[in-house]
Amino acid sequence: MKLTLRDEHGEQSIEIAAAAPDYRFRLGDAAERTAHVEMPEPEVYSVLLDGRMYDARVEETPAGLVVVIDGYRFEMEVRDPRRWSRKDAARGGDGVHTVMAPMPGKVVRVLVAQGDEVKAGQGLLVVEAMKMQNEIKASRAGRILSLTVKEGATVAAGEVLATIE
Repeated sequence: MKLTLRDEHGEQSIEIAAAAPDYRFRLGDAAERTAHVEMPEPEVYSVLLDGRMYDARVEETPAGLVVVIDGYRFEMEVRDPRRWSRKDAARGGDGVHTVMAPMPGKVVRVLVAQGDEVKAGQGLLVVEAMKMQNEIKASRAGRILSLTVKEGATVAAGEVLATIE
């Protein structure tokens, strides 16, 4: 699973290869790392990373997440490309936005063409995964700058499907 983390220092991607309790993850282009994570109580995580133990208190707020580790407070937004939200669609007016495959699968329908104008939340493609069809929607309004896949193509999770400007 690929996520994007945003804080006051900028954006960073994280790819989670294996989940609890022994997480395998990669930050950006760095080497894969492992962390043992347990949740002894709600909103508190005990993390064993590189031989050191950390207690992280995580609070969900309307603006994102607040994480406190050893007295240091981090405010961040976590974006999951598999989830479209009105907040994300309303925010993005400038620049080029990429639309990524939320899961591995097969493109069964392409609903738009390069150059088409689209609205936020409009269906762009349909990807079939595990016999379920998932409509991939536009993250914001704009014009389709490029489509990188065709019907019948196999895609990997996180693969760029289209760009919108």
